[in-house]
This record gives sequence, C-alpha cells and structure tokens, in this order.
Amino acid sequence: MSTPAIRHDTISAPEDLGVEFGVSADGFPVARIADTLLAMVPARDGASFLASAWRLTRQLSELTREDFHGHEGRLEEEATFRTRVVETARHKRELSALKRIQSRIAANTPWGPSQLATIYAEGIVSHMTAGHGGFHLSAGRNVRVLPILRKSSSWYEEDAEWAIVALTFPDLFTDYERNCADETIRNSWPSAWEAIHGRELAPGQSWTKDREAFERKHAGDWIVISAIFSSRHADMTEVVASRGGIRDHRVDERRFIVPSSEYATRGPFGFVIEERRHALYHGPFGLHWLAAAEYRSMNPVSPWVLLSRMEAARRETCHHLDLVHRQIATRAERLAVTEKAKARNRRHKRSGSRWTRSDEVLFQDHVDRLSFERRGELDALTRKLERQDRAITTLQLKLGEAACRQAA
Repeated sequence: MSTPAIRHDTISAPEDLGVEFGVSADGFPVARIADTLLAMVPARDGASFLASAWRLTRQLSELTREDFHGHEGRLEEEATFRTRVVETARHKRELSALKRIQSRIAANTPWGPSQLATIYAEGIVSHMTAGHGGFHLSAGRNVRVLPILRKSSSWYEEDAEWAIVALTFPDLFTDYERNCADETIRNSWPSAWEAIHGRELAPGQSWTKDREAFERKHAGDWIVISAIFSSRHADMTEVVASRGGIRDHRVDERRFIVPSSEYATRGPFGFVIEERRHALYHGPFGLHWLAAAEYRSMNPVSPWVLLSRMEAARRETCHHLDLVHRQIATRAERLAVTEKAKARNRRHKRSGSRWTRSDEVLFQDHVDRLSFERRGELDALTRKLERQDRAITTLQLKLGEAACRQAA
C-alpha cells in the first residue's frame, strides 16, 4: 500500500517570501505578509500567543494590541514566532497557487447547516458551520480513499479526519498542510500510517500507539485515576486506583498513598501502582474524596480526556471567532464593491487594478461599522477564548508537573 510522498520545498529566506518583521508600539514582535499581519501578543500568564490582523496599512511600529484579534496558538519565544511567520508565508504562497473557490452552498452537514463552503476541486468541498465543519467527498472521490481510512458517509470532520482527504489528494494541499496531515494520521491512526509507509512506528512516534501499548501492558495493574496531596501526611499523595485505569463506578477501586516526588514522575498515560512498595491507604475520607467519588460515579472521565475535550472546545471557539471576522470582511468587501460599481458601471472589481486607496478607506469603514454592530458577539467569544485558554493552561500545568520538575 502506498501514497504520494510528502514533498518538502527548499526553505526560502523571509525576504524572498515578502515577510517584514518589526516591533509594535506596545513593544511586542509583529510581522507583515502582504495583507496579513501577525503578532506575538503577551498573555496574562506571562506567555504569549499568535494573533492576526488584515489589511492594515500603518507602519508596524504604529500597531497596537487593539489592532489584532484571534488566538492561533501559544508561543514560548520570539524564535518560535518567526518560524511560524515564515511557515505562514510559504503556506500562503502555495495556497494562492491552488485557487480554491469560496462559495455559499445550501447543504446540511453532520454539524449543522453550511455557512461557508470552499471548493478544492470537483467533488471535494469543505464546509464551515456555526460550530464545526469538515469535508464532503463525492462518491467518485470517496472511493479513492484508502479502504483502511475510508468512511461510508463521505463526511470527514475538520479536527482529524481532514487529514485523510489531504493524504488522498495531496496536490490540493500546501506543503504545510500535507505535513500536518501526515502527523495527524500518525498520531490518530498509527496502524494505517504503518501500512501506508511500510514500516513500524517506534515508541514515542505515535501518541495513540503508545497509549494502546501502555493499556495492554498494564491491563491488570492498578493505575491511578484520581489523586490529591495528602493533608495528613507531609510530602505524600493520596490516590485512587483501578485495574487498568478503568473509570467506571461499577469496578473495584482501591486507595493508596505514594510519595509526592515519585507521583510527580508519572507518564502521560497514568501512574502505575507497585503493590510491593505502595501501601494501601485506609485513612479517613475527606470531603474532597467524597466529592470526587460522587463525581466519578456520575461522570467518570480521564483528565487527559478532559484536556482533549477542552482543547476541542477551544478550537471550536477559535473557529467561530475567525468565522465572524471573515463574515464581516466578506460583507464589508461586498458593500464597498457594490457602492463603487454603481458609479463605475459595475466594472469595478477588488482583484482588479481599479481598487484604489479610497476603496480601501470605504472597505475599512464598513469593517468598523459591522464589527461595532457585532461587538457583543465578538467580545463574548474573545472572553470565552481567554477563559478556555486559562483553564487549559492550568490543567496542562497540573498534568505536566513531572516534566516541569525534571527540567528544574
């Protein structure tokens, strides 16, 4: 079984890609790629995140925090920001050559009515809805998907299954998208990836394969499903464990007490109890244990599953916020073109040479007015995104406690 190999273009210098770097009036790094501007905006927790703006003509040194919107991933250092900028520039250059067509198509998707459609090619359409989205393939296109990955419904959601479409039709995607697709399939469907590439993935190369190996190896072991620092025993952690780490109120659970320093070294899939060393704990239940037990009986969930759900919810919020901004820009452009066309016998087009500075001013006026009209929705989504980001960061810090202590 084979598929077209991932292509890697020669890395171009930023100036060759039309990238301009600078520092904003507020002191954070910014960059311009044609009409797109990117910024490394400081977050409240001391880190930074990638934000963007569009069609701002002022000097980079004159831009402020209020000019940027969106949240496109956390950035730990400026070098990471510069890498993302160059990567985005290469992606945009390749994307412009693909000539995808955006349109409005009346269609009911598994995620709701389509609000915006992008036609990649005949029979390959990406739909966006208010909350989610994904690809729809025609019957003729879907039959070309490898059987090991093919879906009978012909719908492929945007979180992970989009990678199946990119794998099947690589010429319709950029180099960046193809690399992301390869990584997604490797982590989500390791068996399919191995069949496609004809080699076995080593430990550490696929999250799903590593998790399945861990679960097979420790199916009969006690694995911690809940833990809290002990208030009665210094430097100890009280834990609840079940066989195989199963979270179900019907399975047997036991309480153990383990050194906090040892518990901090746990891996990504859980802490395995060694019955010869870790003592059963028969101390009194605190209110926190009673609450935890009641919660598990009602809604058992892994913290890693919880993190995954939180990240998925955050992606949907980003998606929704980005959709609103695009709807505003599309509407503003249409209004500007319509008004100018009335005075120019409808020969005026934004993509043509007749798009002038006055057109741009009119376009920005419409963007400002439409943004003001939808300010309630934009503010609510922005605040929601900030809350989700703080919650995700807090949970990541808890789950990554071991790595942080080892680095220290």
